[in-house]
Amino acid sequence: MVKPGDGYKEIPEGGLILESGNAKRYETGGWRTQRPVIDLDTCINCFRCWAFCPDSSIETEDEEIVGVDYDHCKGCGVCAHECPVDAIAMEQE
Repeated sequence: MVKPGDGYKEIPEGGLILESGNAKRYETGGWRTQRPVIDLDTCINCFRCWAFCPDSSIETEDEEIVGVDYDHCKGCGVCAHECPVDAIAMEQE
């Protein structure tokens, strides 16, 4: 892994990912302009939002949707689009 101070010669060419499982360390939520807000009273726990989320940002617990991982959610709106009961609203940041 490249660390600060390693110098430019230690950075891999082409932006390669040299180790697996490192995506959790890169918080990309700051990129979004809108964020999904889930109305848990309306949610029917169909898990469509969870299945379609490209960032795995829908949080679950005990087989229920419990929220959104805003550190990694980029605000694409796929979850809101796929929700069959309109339990997810996209709000401006």
